[in-house]
Amino acid sequence: MISVVQQVSFSAGHRLKDHEGKCRNLHGHNYLVEFHLSAAELDGVGRVLDFAEIKQRLGGWIKQYWDHSFILARDDEEARRAVSMVDGQRLFIVDNSPTVETMSAFLLYSVGPEVLAGTNVVLSKVVMWETADQYCVAALDD
Repeated sequence: MISVVQQVSFSAGHRLKDHEGKCRNLHGHNYLVEFHLSAAELDGVGRVLDFAEIKQRLGGWIKQYWDHSFILARDDEEARRAVSMVDGQRLFIVDNSPTVETMSAFLLYSVGPEVLAGTNVVLSKVVMWETADQYCVAALDD
């Protein structure tokens, strides 16, 4: 397998309603995501996939759904009500608490297969930076 990496940055808000500390409050981060894409064979040009296409597919999904949105858990009704009181707020609902771990897994197992369908490429790893010094790695099993 040969892999390439595309970085995508975005800003979003979230809340961890069951957190023991200040992350229980609505707050935001400037995230950086590293998408690792792998292919068994290179294309006719000698690439895994053109970087512009990777950015359009994965970066486009981030821009459409997560960038400058609040990412909230389905069961966090209090935060969902609060955010929806402000006109024009973007909201993305996830099934679990929107930690960097669950968000990375969502990108790896749900978004990647969806947006890369029809290519010979697999999203093999997601590295998601929540801050400059803490990140999560979600990877497919070897």
